[in-house]
Amino acid sequence: MSSHSPSGLSRARIEGDAALSLFQLAPDRLHLNHGSYGALPKSVAAEQERIRAQIERDPTSFFNNVLPGELRRLAGLAAERFGGEAKDWVFVENATFAVSSVLSSFPLRDSDEILTTSHAYGAVLKAMRVYAARQGAKLVIADIPSIVESEDQIVEAIVRAFTPQTKLLIVDHITSPTAIVFPVARIARLARERGIAVLVDGAHAPGHIDIDVNAIGADWYTGNAHKWLFAPRGCGLLWTAPHRQRLTLPAVLSHGVETGYMAAFDWVGTRDVTAWLSFEAALGAHQRFGGSDLMVRNRALAEVAGQSVAEKLGGRLSAPTQMRCSMAAIDLGPIGCDVSRGDMLRWNIATQHKIITAIFHFDSRIWLRLSAQLYNRRDDYAALAKVISESLAIGVQR
Repeated sequence: MSSHSPSGLSRARIEGDAALSLFQLAPDRLHLNHGSYGALPKSVAAEQERIRAQIERDPTSFFNNVLPGELRRLAGLAAERFGGEAKDWVFVENATFAVSSVLSSFPLRDSDEILTTSHAYGAVLKAMRVYAARQGAKLVIADIPSIVESEDQIVEAIVRAFTPQTKLLIVDHITSPTAIVFPVARIARLARERGIAVLVDGAHAPGHIDIDVNAIGADWYTGNAHKWLFAPRGCGLLWTAPHRQRLTLPAVLSHGVETGYMAAFDWVGTRDVTAWLSFEAALGAHQRFGGSDLMVRNRALAEVAGQSVAEKLGGRLSAPTQMRCSMAAIDLGPIGCDVSRGDMLRWNIATQHKIITAIFHFDSRIWLRLSAQLYNRRDDYAALAKVISESLAIGVQR
């Protein structure tokens, strides 16, 4: 373990620069934004290429005879890891595709309401607006402060927004802009008591936190395997409760649509399925890198890094320690009239200082979101804080 690692971290088998060599990431940059797009281990990339070569040797035989069984076998691995049964799990390109599939399948009438929160992911929020408008329904957004003090604050804001017209609630497990872990099991139970269907958007959750779909109790759960679980981009998952499977179909309809839920999602036309078929290799990589110990290690590093950077920059963390995991979101201050300020800051530290991180606008303020992964260490965040502090002090120029 690096001497720069904070005390109390669970020991990963390898980390820092040595871990970086296991990925395809450029070694001349500090990569502090694992949460947005993930990072592909070389071992998983090699397996994806092996699978691609296997397909190309005889595509007809592969798609007709091999793929159906492989997808169901891998769905079984998802069930072993995240709960439910193999028949409940299907592969999708990403969580956004899964959300659109649920929205396009869900019956709404005039005056019905879809409910979400002000922390919803932007693309998902846009999809909700479109589908609600198409069916004459209404999108309601429960306003949750950008900086929260407790789980009760989140739950109470959502419950206050429930009405007799609320038919579907879409809620994040880990919010994208603020990196807050929402108490989704508690929220789902309260919604279920009122007859409201629940879709949990767990885009950031697989490989980041423990997931048990049975314990959560939602109607649908979706997550990306390409972020924290080390799968190739294009590997997402959707779990559907058995009583919802009859109505749930993919946003793209193809030959399997008349056969039911599994067949409809397993085949939506010819595509590159190598990301899905690399799921087992991704699970293996996550386990080799530490598995549950890796998640503990990343969470501890993100906590230390978040506190340190927030103090050095005079920023505010989005939530208490117990409501955060391997990411930390820090409010850096109001945008004012210059809405490009955050974009210029991100561009400057990436191009001039080779530090890759997430800086964006949310709730009329500039936010910095840090990620902690196997290849990161405490010194990385000290370097980031120094660069941002200097850039803000002198003003950012593009």
